[in-house]
Amino acid sequence: MEIVRFLKDWTLPASMGFGATAYLPFALVPALDAAGRSMAPFFSAILPLFMFLILFVTFCKVDFRRLLPVGWHWWVALFQLLTVGLLLSPALLCQSQLPQSVLVLLEAVLMCVIAPCATAAAVVTQKLGGSLEQMTTYTFLSNFITALLVPVCFPLIEPSADVTFLSAFSKILYEVTVVLLVPMLLAYVVKHHAPGLHRRIVGVRDLSYYLWACSLMIVTGTTVKNIVHAQAPLWLLVSIALAGLVLCVVQFAVGRFIGHFFGHAQEAGQALGQKNTAFAIWLSTAYLNPLSSVGPGCYILWQNIVNSVEIWHKRKNS
Repeated sequence: MEIVRFLKDWTLPASMGFGATAYLPFALVPALDAAGRSMAPFFSAILPLFMFLILFVTFCKVDFRRLLPVGWHWWVALFQLLTVGLLLSPALLCQSQLPQSVLVLLEAVLMCVIAPCATAAAVVTQKLGGSLEQMTTYTFLSNFITALLVPVCFPLIEPSADVTFLSAFSKILYEVTVVLLVPMLLAYVVKHHAPGLHRRIVGVRDLSYYLWACSLMIVTGTTVKNIVHAQAPLWLLVSIALAGLVLCVVQFAVGRFIGHFFGHAQEAGQALGQKNTAFAIWLSTAYLNPLSSVGPGCYILWQNIVNSVEIWHKRKNS
């Protein structure tokens, strides 16, 4: 029973630990390297399926009449915009004078800010007793902001980035539509036209949470793979990881500070602090220096440690 209680309290770190441990043999044993490479496309293909199922189950519990913007949404979005502008300033003022390693560090940090709110943030917020509807609304708003920022910012920080406003916006909009809108529409149909199926889905306690834990194992294994194969000095990898830690703490803290004035500290903290790191990793490898993907990769670890502590604290006081 102690083991079961421990796993319930620390599901997210356990998932990350299992994902990292499961990948390491493929990285350290040369004979398994080919098998690891052949399995990579499979895990890349099933990860979107997990995210789809997570959001479908979560949206089955949403009151669609309450999906409206509220005050803290705009303040959190404003902080994100100001932080992105602050990070871009060194690149705009003295990009030609910045060493390549510093530019990579800057790109890694930028990705931890410009990334949209994680689709799984609603899952954690619900588990912590926050407003599922407010988080769902902000997730859409956050993805739209990212869709506008990426094609504007990337060519400024990485002049070689082959990205146009229309192509980047349409690509991100497509991802948002598939990942967010389709499961929401399906959940709406099930909720209003298949009540029996809807009762079975919402009757499974913490189903979306444990689906998310499974997806976290896959993302963590992929992150470990990227770090193991990163062609970079150790000091740079450590610097990126520590910068991600500082940024994670700051974003969660500022989000909670903003939300405190609106009576929704938990929701605002999750909205600003929990990032769609899988999406950020894709953006980094597609348009920036691939090493910058280590930033959101490490951010996965930090944000889920914060989530685990919050969930443990909630369980302890409930």
